[in-house]
Amino acid sequence: MQIFAANEHQPVTEDQKHIVVLPNDADPLALDLAGVERIDLDFPKFTDGRAFSQARLLRQRRQFAGEIRATGDVLIDQLVQMARCGFDVAVLREGVDKTDAQRQFERFNAFYQGDVNHPLPHFREAA
Repeated sequence: MQIFAANEHQPVTEDQKHIVVLPNDADPLALDLAGVERIDLDFPKFTDGRAFSQARLLRQRRQFAGEIRATGDVLIDQLVQMARCGFDVAVLREGVDKTDAQRQFERFNAFYQGDVNHPLPHFREAA
């Protein structure tokens, strides 16, 4: 997963037709993905986890292979779960250190449950 500082992310402009900013209350299954290269999913506050579900639906049911970017109130303790749900990029909120964020991926290197990248649970892969 790529991690961007807040100042490295530019808001999407109208002429960027290949980028979709999907509101939290939108149905990702109804989205027209023709020509879409990137989808920005927003976390308006860290307690709102609808973007996790949207990312997983886009990856698993819609087979979206483009970039899914987490924006908004992104906390470093949510980054590993974001990657497991299908996010490629996370834009950290203002004042969060990228180095601290990257360390989250060093702390957790294996999971028992399946996810978007490794759908089988650990006990099925080990056989």
